[in-house]
Amino acid sequence: MPARPGRPRSEASRQSLINATLQLMSRKSVRHITISAIAEEAGVAKSTIYRWWDSKCAIVMDAFFSTMKPCISLQEDGPVTLGLSTQIREMVELLSGPSGKVIAEMVGEGQSDPHILEEFRSRIFTQLLEPSRQLIERGKRDGEISEQLQTDLVLDMIFGPLYHRLLFGHRELDDAFSESLTSMITIALTPRKS
Repeated sequence: MPARPGRPRSEASRQSLINATLQLMSRKSVRHITISAIAEEAGVAKSTIYRWWDSKCAIVMDAFFSTMKPCISLQEDGPVTLGLSTQIREMVELLSGPSGKVIAEMVGEGQSDPHILEEFRSRIFTQLLEPSRQLIERGKRDGEISEQLQTDLVLDMIFGPLYHRLLFGHRELDDAFSESLTSMITIALTPRKS
């Protein structure tokens, strides 16, 4: 968001608001956090928040990234299925921790607020999937994965089960699940010999 005219922004003030938001996120769901609550927690006027952010969604996203920085590694060489196995394990670890709780809440909020869902997709979801997208494309180029497979569909196939378990909570997001999912993905992606 471009800077608005007025007094120079104070980085200390900005960090104070981020910290206040993080404090609220540790006690409340994203749904129950408001700009007024953040202002009260930080001891500032709401107008101070609006100097930095245009919505609750924006400050929550910035607070989320300030400490959690969700990141999935990209292996430049080695078998693609081994790289995907590492990424699945990292994603399970991410989603089964505090970040997963916030991600689930943001996806839930996004069902009634398209702005939140769009922010989530552009700032978190796309970033998390990009290393896997690159691995799959490399696998298709190198013949490890059938080049006929649609990359987006493969990504859905890999990460859909993780988000399904995160959002519905009907099964564990744990190491056993990570290993089982990796085995199934390896079988599904390995080109069949004619």
